[in-house]
Amino acid sequence: MLRHALAACLALSASLSAQDFGLSISGGKKESVSVSIASEVKAAQPGTPFRVAVKVVHEPHFHTYGKVIAKGATGKPTKLTWTLPEGWTAEELPWPATISFESFGVKADGYEGTVHFPAKITPPAGAAAGSAIKLQVNVDGLVCDDKSCLPFRKDAALDLPIATAAALDDSVKDVFASLPPLPAATAETTAGDTSSPAKDEAATPPSFLILMISAFIGGLILNIMPCVFPVLGIKVVGIVQQAGEDRKQVVLHGLTYTLGILLSFWVLGGIVVALGKAWGFQLQSAGFNFGLAAFFLIFGLNMAGIFEMGASAVGVGQDLQAKHGLGGSFFSGLLATAVSTPCSAPFLGTALGFAVKLPASQAMLLFTLIGLGLASPFLLLSAFPSLVKVLPRPGAWMESFKQGMSFLLFGTVFYMLWVLTAMVEGPALLWLMLSLVLIAMACWVYGRWSLPHLPAATRTKAVIISIVLFAGGLALGWPPPPVKHKPQPVFEYGLIWEPWSETSVQDLLSAGKPVYIDYTAKWCLTCQVNKRVYPDPALQELFKKHQVVTVRADFTHEDPEIKKSFESLGKGAVPVNVLHIPGKKEPVILPELLTRDNVSAALKQIESR
Repeated sequence: MLRHALAACLALSASLSAQDFGLSISGGKKESVSVSIASEVKAAQPGTPFRVAVKVVHEPHFHTYGKVIAKGATGKPTKLTWTLPEGWTAEELPWPATISFESFGVKADGYEGTVHFPAKITPPAGAAAGSAIKLQVNVDGLVCDDKSCLPFRKDAALDLPIATAAALDDSVKDVFASLPPLPAATAETTAGDTSSPAKDEAATPPSFLILMISAFIGGLILNIMPCVFPVLGIKVVGIVQQAGEDRKQVVLHGLTYTLGILLSFWVLGGIVVALGKAWGFQLQSAGFNFGLAAFFLIFGLNMAGIFEMGASAVGVGQDLQAKHGLGGSFFSGLLATAVSTPCSAPFLGTALGFAVKLPASQAMLLFTLIGLGLASPFLLLSAFPSLVKVLPRPGAWMESFKQGMSFLLFGTVFYMLWVLTAMVEGPALLWLMLSLVLIAMACWVYGRWSLPHLPAATRTKAVIISIVLFAGGLALGWPPPPVKHKPQPVFEYGLIWEPWSETSVQDLLSAGKPVYIDYTAKWCLTCQVNKRVYPDPALQELFKKHQVVTVRADFTHEDPEIKKSFESLGKGAVPVNVLHIPGKKEPVILPELLTRDNVSAALKQIESR
């Protein structure tokens, strides 16, 4: 009875503080427990994690309890609560082992003497060097001797400058030598090697030089992504046509095309920086996707020869007057940027993930380098005439080549329609597809009856009918506002995918179940390519063996919670694939391009827990 009464009293007093009543914990003398903060660095570097330790000193014969109280034992868990500037994060590292003692005749586990509770502090990449911040922690617990217990809440603070490079504090190196190191197994797992995880992207951001190189390479890779490849074909035709022109004109076309790309990326970068949006956010709009589908259909019909339109309107780069041709090159640059956004290629995702966290000037520099990477093949061809001269000379073969390239555009139309099946439902989707038939008919009428040799009245009627059909098609097919449904589990690729929520993930981890999360979107082509690995029998056997719960975080529609979740992992775009292992503080973040080997390597890390 006495034990139960004592436990009830302790639970009641847990929300109170001895200091709230103006009491001293040690009979009016020295307080029985004191708290302070030590840091392994004298100056913090933006974006670079470091360790701190909360130092708790117990007077002789006093003790506190661990972070978990055993079932049936009395006491109160010790809890640390950090208060940090905006953008800074704190994660607990493993605490020292507790010792066993008797408290009022009951066995308990806790701490005596001097003890250090370590934590990892991560500054934001945009922290301003030369400034200073304050780290604050509140320690909430119960301190006891062999006669009495009192709850306590104590605050400690540490002022820390920010510098361009971290500076270690040698005066505390002995303290941190005995504490757990910063975790390293939180990033991409080296394919086929479960013992050597790669660098932790979320914990240790790459240098800005690496980000700049990644941005340029990512932009270069965009040229061969299916989203951009149709525009690539169009520009190849344009460059071949320009091969026999004056060198200055060819260079001017390349520079104009580059300017169109850069201007687009500057606008997009400004929006991303200002609004903090994820890369590819415009593809979350059904109206934008429908507009792209209609545009590529018109573009494809033009290249297939159904109708002819001036190069300044569609950017094919045909042999027109200089100002019209340059307008076509500029427009092609705009188009290349517009269609590249759903393709978060390898190397590019990392740069974009940090771009949203960098100062505006650095973020805009990254977007500039992405644009230069995308434009560089054409800029190179235009800058070096010898490279242009090795291209085939213009001739009759070009018409066949142009018509053949139209099928790339038709393929893009069907891809956009597939994306729209996740955004538009029921009869609205049927009307959307039929509307493209009206738009195609408008192009046919224009191409059939607006030819220069026909009477003016015939051409005028053709234009009017084409406009009516085109406008009617847009009105008929424009997607309605999206209808939100509660996500349901789905069976795909041989696995059951549970819908994502932060609460469900935490509940699964608390139950001791590993959780594999696929942050994906239907408009993300790289995401679809990644899914080719899941049907592998050996991989499915690993999921089953380790009882991994597969979860899908569908970012097809805008979802602030999903966005916040993958941004907390240091990512700015889908695809993101991550494995949470119970008992491990840090998740395993897989590479953007999945393979059977790197997914298997991540799953095999469960065995080492």
